[in-house]
Amino acid sequence: MISIGDIYNQDINFLFGSGASFGLLPTLQLQVQTAEGDSRYTLEDLATKFEHEQDRRLIPLFMHYYASCIRPAEQLSLEQALAEEPGATVIKNYRTFLTTALEMVKRRKALDRRCNVFTTNYDGCFPLVADSLIKEGNIDFVLNDGARGFTRRILQARNFGSYFCQAGVFGRYQSSIPQINLIHLHGSVYWSKLDTAIQVGYDLSGREGLLDDNAMALLQPFSAALNNPTSTLADVPYADFSDTALREFWAKYEQIPIVNPTKWKFHETVYEEHYYQMLRLLSYELEKPNAVLITFGFSFADEHILNLVMRSLSNPGLQVFVCCYSKSGHAAMEDKFKGHRNVKCLMLQDGVMDFTAFNEQVLAWPEATAPAPGTPTSPAAPPVQQPRLRPMQTSRT
Repeated sequence: MISIGDIYNQDINFLFGSGASFGLLPTLQLQVQTAEGDSRYTLEDLATKFEHEQDRRLIPLFMHYYASCIRPAEQLSLEQALAEEPGATVIKNYRTFLTTALEMVKRRKALDRRCNVFTTNYDGCFPLVADSLIKEGNIDFVLNDGARGFTRRILQARNFGSYFCQAGVFGRYQSSIPQINLIHLHGSVYWSKLDTAIQVGYDLSGREGLLDDNAMALLQPFSAALNNPTSTLADVPYADFSDTALREFWAKYEQIPIVNPTKWKFHETVYEEHYYQMLRLLSYELEKPNAVLITFGFSFADEHILNLVMRSLSNPGLQVFVCCYSKSGHAAMEDKFKGHRNVKCLMLQDGVMDFTAFNEQVLAWPEATAPAPGTPTSPAAPPVQQPRLRPMQTSRT
């Protein structure tokens, strides 16, 4: 487990991957078998293979990715997600995590109540759940997405260094409002290009999809083969799109402000520049003397992020907790970070570490999930309480 009582007063950073939204939105894992038959392609692996071999199925693969991952993220609403399982559980887990993180930071000293949440997800789970918590009025906090403005909110990296303070009527005291910086490392469906800037807008109701009903019908056999666990690559058909249709889709797809799941990154220079600014911000945060990094649902498949974290491990004051979904994932992470004593790879001895298990058994703080009336907001240290756990294996590599 991670002892919140030991880390709450340090510089805390979280890194979330697609595993956090699993059940509500798909991951990059496909079901089609590799040539060896002992594993399955990820969308990243297959896209890289198609690109290298100049396979005509590359653009239909991105059509599938758009239809199954990007478009659902654009259409996501809290009401829709809460309407049925497993979406309701995913939203509940985001809510629990945000409440826990806020309980941690509000106990820090008066002008340093912040933590950073880095995410490679481009969906709206964090801002939608945060907005719901703010509307309820029980927790006063700021979710800083890096954007400023009124009719047009513009994203700038320097805004992550800002925070809000409350002052007494006569200026006799100052106290910062608990704040979570939300940093999208792979872009967001809520971004759009505005000249040489990035605009952030959370109303996507007027955004049209890139695939109409006819295109979706043509794509269906292709997607079915990718999602069939008995399929091999030979079973994946060449989708019946004309060259013109493929070119038109690709021209529109290139404007989407997210990192593609292949070895290349953004197509637009303005997005790519911001991407590297955010990587520098992550590097800066991990170089601090008492930095903590907690990863969940993240496979370290992004080589830029992996290399950055590896370089940061030379900081003796950095602690890294890598939360592994399964025993096989734990073995892979142990191998990846072997020789680094400031990395702990965590796994559950029984079962898998999904988001619910992460909240209940790894970053668990009973006060955060059910705050009692009159919970103090002073920076006094919280009592160190040990939640009940099933056995979990911790390894120091």
